[in-house]
Amino acid sequence: MSEPNFVILYVDSPAASANFYQKLLGNKPVEASPTFVLFALKSGLMLGLWSKHTVEPTAVAAGGGAELAFALENRNEFDDLYTKWKSQKLLIIQEPTDMDFGHTFVALDPDGHRLRVFVPGA
Repeated sequence: MSEPNFVILYVDSPAASANFYQKLLGNKPVEASPTFVLFALKSGLMLGLWSKHTVEPTAVAAGGGAELAFALENRNEFDDLYTKWKSQKLLIIQEPTDMDFGHTFVALDPDGHRLRVFVPGA
């Protein structure tokens, strides 16, 4: 059975978003054009950044309608990433908190896409 292996975010500027995600993820895109940028992640997931001005059919979804989730192994890793993202001036819309699934915080990318970081069950 086929399983999804790509996530595509519709962005205002693929170049600006590529710069943001290159810093965030610590790796370079494997493909880049004026309208589309692609990252190959260590997990096997492919992250595409597609210009919302050129996608066909036209996309009506905006940032904030979904999340990219980063599951971490432990609280030390969580605290380190939170500190790093704060120092990089990412907008944090949910400060670290405990929820029913674990310890979490949420940041935004430049287009308002939610980036949830969590430690399951912590």
